[in-house]
Amino acid sequence: MEPVKQAQNLFKGAFIMTAAVLVTKLLSAGYRIPFQNIAGDVGFYIYQQVYPFYGIAIALATTGFPVVLSKLYAERRERGGQLLAASYIVLQLFGLICFGVLYTGAGFIARLMGDPGLVVLIKVVSVVFLLFPPISVLRGYFQGKGDMVPTASSQIGEQVVRVATILMVAVLFTSQGLSLYYVGSGAMLGSITGGIVSLAILVLFFRNRREDLLSVFSHSLRMPPLKEIKHAAKMLGLQGLAICIASLLMVFIQLADALNLYSLLVGQGIAPEAAKEMKGIFDRGQPLIQLGLAVASAISLSVVPLIASNRLTRDKAFLVHNIRLAMHVTAVIGAGAAAGLWMIAKPANIMLFENAKGTAVLAVLSSAIVFSSAISTAAAILQGRGVLFKPAAAILLGFPLKYILNLALVPQFGTLGAAWATAITLCGIAICAILFLKSSMDVEIFQWVFLKKTGIALAAMLIFLKLFLAGTGFLYGIGSERAAAAIQAVGASLCGAFIYALAIVRSGVFRTEDLALFPFGSKLLLLLPKDRSRI
Repeated sequence: MEPVKQAQNLFKGAFIMTAAVLVTKLLSAGYRIPFQNIAGDVGFYIYQQVYPFYGIAIALATTGFPVVLSKLYAERRERGGQLLAASYIVLQLFGLICFGVLYTGAGFIARLMGDPGLVVLIKVVSVVFLLFPPISVLRGYFQGKGDMVPTASSQIGEQVVRVATILMVAVLFTSQGLSLYYVGSGAMLGSITGGIVSLAILVLFFRNRREDLLSVFSHSLRMPPLKEIKHAAKMLGLQGLAICIASLLMVFIQLADALNLYSLLVGQGIAPEAAKEMKGIFDRGQPLIQLGLAVASAISLSVVPLIASNRLTRDKAFLVHNIRLAMHVTAVIGAGAAAGLWMIAKPANIMLFENAKGTAVLAVLSSAIVFSSAISTAAAILQGRGVLFKPAAAILLGFPLKYILNLALVPQFGTLGAAWATAITLCGIAICAILFLKSSMDVEIFQWVFLKKTGIALAAMLIFLKLFLAGTGFLYGIGSERAAAAIQAVGASLCGAFIYALAIVRSGVFRTEDLALFPFGSKLLLLLPKDRSRI
């Protein structure tokens, strides 16, 4: 019965972590909308220029290093204390190097971005790299023991405090008429307060396990052997960074834009303030992409534990079916979200960001949802199968590709060119990830029948949305523009989602027993014809 118990623990832990990831992603995406409303497009530009550095730090503390540490600790628990001590030394040295590079190189990085005013923000965010090592070690320790609650609690607590800090500082500083660069610096302070709270939560959980505390560190009060440090550095440097890179997809895309989009716009003769506003308008797409990606990933990745548990059952048919299921769910939800946002880009833009500026850019960026969700799910499946470096390499190469495409397209098409550069880059990485997945299993991931049925469902939704938007256009003449846009956007989203779900379920894209596994699966079963409504 040991495999059954192991599988049960796997599913329980996966459920807790999936819920935590969904909450934190929703918080991380959602706060940017009120922040943009408070600080404006220029303030949003300032914040987004430095955000990728925080994104890298949070990935190090959340995905790669804790995952590898948990695996090593579970395998070598008898020497767990030395392992954790050695890992902390390695990670703290790495954190100090990252902090030093960012803090001392803040001026150079700001000049590279074309905006010397960003120096203070870069110095503030550099402090986060001093906090991630102890956070990573403690999360890895708890996860290695199979206890996911401390990690999940620390992630949620970190994001709640961070978001609260950002919004409170933005309101306070803007009300006092301070420079938007001070507003951005204050917002970046949220990354530090959030990190401190995350560490405090983990320490509190640690103190509540006093027996474990003594057993873990009773042999670790002295310097661990050099051999142990080298082993920890090797494992963290290879596996940890590979897993981290796989979770940094959108951060690399944002980093490429931060490094050259603004300077390219200025280089075309656009005034600096106008270029900052244009970059801020371009960045409106990020929270919407993240929201779509969060929903698509959370639902599709709920299937990934089934794939990982195959190592316990060794059932190839089971494995192949669930890999296809995860990718099909990703494609269906990602394509639906991308096509829906493309159709309602204008009312959604007005509802969330007060005006329709950059609607064409937002429409192009909507394609990022389907590509990025496919990449994330494929990379997670490959990692579950022990394939770490191929998806990481594809994602890492996406950064120079995006940077070069910006150089080619922005001078001709402005921010719309940058949007197309994002779409092309993500499409290329998605194709690579799917090919890697296909070759690792030697199976076809997307069959023609699936693509045909999904395409018909998309067409039905798009036709409905076109008619819905045309039929509700009169609302703009009887009330405020933002209220009318809100009615259109929310109404179109709800009705369009229902039409799409109905078409997907009725056409038999998914088996009845698969629908029952989804969140709200019992509700989806109600959409089936009566002859298929029973499993």
